[in-house]
Amino acid sequence: MANLTAELEKERVRIEKAARQCGLDFFETIFEIVTYDQLNQIASYGGFPVRYPHWRFGMEYEHLSKSYEYGLSKIYELVINNDPCYAYLMEGNEFVDQKLVMAHVFGHCDFFKNNQWFSPTHRKMMDEMANHATRIRRYIDRFGQEVVEEFIDKCLSLENLIDRYSAYNHIKIQVPEIGLEDPKFDVENSPQKSLSQTQLKEFIPGRLPVHREYMESFINPPSLLKKAEELQRSTQQTTPVFPAKPEKDILQFLIYHAPLAPWQQDVMSIIREEAYYFAPQGMTKIMNEGWASYWHSKIMTERIMSDAEIVDFADRHSGTMAMSPTSFNPYKVGIELFRDIEDRWNKGRFGKEWEECDNLTTKQTWDQKLGRGREKIFEVRRNYNDVTFIDEFLTEDFCVKNKMFVYKFNKRTQQFEVDTRDFPEIKKKFLFQLTNFGQPIISVADANFNNRGELLLTHLFEGVEMQPDYMNETMKNLFSIWTRPVHMATVLDGEKKLVGFDGKEFHQNPASELPVGGQS
Repeated sequence: MANLTAELEKERVRIEKAARQCGLDFFETIFEIVTYDQLNQIASYGGFPVRYPHWRFGMEYEHLSKSYEYGLSKIYELVINNDPCYAYLMEGNEFVDQKLVMAHVFGHCDFFKNNQWFSPTHRKMMDEMANHATRIRRYIDRFGQEVVEEFIDKCLSLENLIDRYSAYNHIKIQVPEIGLEDPKFDVENSPQKSLSQTQLKEFIPGRLPVHREYMESFINPPSLLKKAEELQRSTQQTTPVFPAKPEKDILQFLIYHAPLAPWQQDVMSIIREEAYYFAPQGMTKIMNEGWASYWHSKIMTERIMSDAEIVDFADRHSGTMAMSPTSFNPYKVGIELFRDIEDRWNKGRFGKEWEECDNLTTKQTWDQKLGRGREKIFEVRRNYNDVTFIDEFLTEDFCVKNKMFVYKFNKRTQQFEVDTRDFPEIKKKFLFQLTNFGQPIISVADANFNNRGELLLTHLFEGVEMQPDYMNETMKNLFSIWTRPVHMATVLDGEKKLVGFDGKEFHQNPASELPVGGQS
């Protein structure tokens, strides 16, 4: 149950009504007032106070508490992607702060519900987290806290080794069913019992598709098909590579193929499920914060805020949007991009005619009065993530207007200076930072490397080398789970290397024949 004061509850009703009138659509949102200490505790658990026990959450709590006590940071709001959504307000914040936060929260809740990248997420994750905690506590009671916590440590060090896009692969190949009464259907001899003989021809190696049956012998001569079959048969006699194609979801691969006890498989599946739940938040950080900031600004200034609150609101809002030349603020970039999109689509500043116009005066006064801006930003909110959002809507005009340049530190002057104003270079670096959250893309290439059951991983090299200390610690934890030597094909010091760990020491060899760099 919410514990809002009567005055705050009245404002909550007003703000929710205003948000819905603006077109926002969200799950029921439950607000609770908590002390700063309670809010730090909840935040340390990733927003889920019912989460499983682990020392990492205690360490995060200490960090948040000290940051608050020393005046280094302060949490104004915390909202959870769930149905219903849960949002926490800090006790003691000024009244205008609480109203601003509630308007901001409704923007987040609309984004959680309607953005397509959140569509696969568990909408009852609060209950699911509680179930996870119950299962892990049972394992602690049975096997001991140190044993379970040590294994969780290893799993958490690997939680980023998932395929963040696999949750969106819903395409299924539908195979037409043929009834057993079909006279052409041979139950005993057909390798695919649901396919007709005509369809079975598609599986013959080297055979080209034929749309007219009388052309079969001309297009697919029997002699050539026989040679193709012999070649396939000789290829099948060699030891197949497992997995058949690189596997990016390394956690799932370990769950099914590593020599784990049942309780360890369950714990790893819990870590993996939670990693996938949090993944869309990292994929949409700029959009999500920009969208919530756009709406808290509009709702507060146009519908909720009183004249006496203008100065306080402006102070809080400007503090949130502040961005120095050498830093990046997702709130600022997100809200300005949504405003820019709305303005461009209202004035018709898009499309072939706009792009081909090279008259600066004409462009500065361009206004076709289309009024499609609001419709467009809702469309963008629904379909994009940060990478596609920046790739499509970050324009050179926007970068110049918002002074988004690439900076570097000059050791001679001891100051940050503009390194480049080259827009393609700025955009390229920006997108690279957003891709996979800036983390390396790793895949399982061979689980029977050297024909000895060793694990071969490949790093998709994109110009940035992995940090050796992080790579080594990850390989140690992978070895403890796989129990056999682990190898990493990557690039170090500009050269392709095969780094191996056998449980005792690391070793490096040239990796010229291995799939490193540009392959996954």
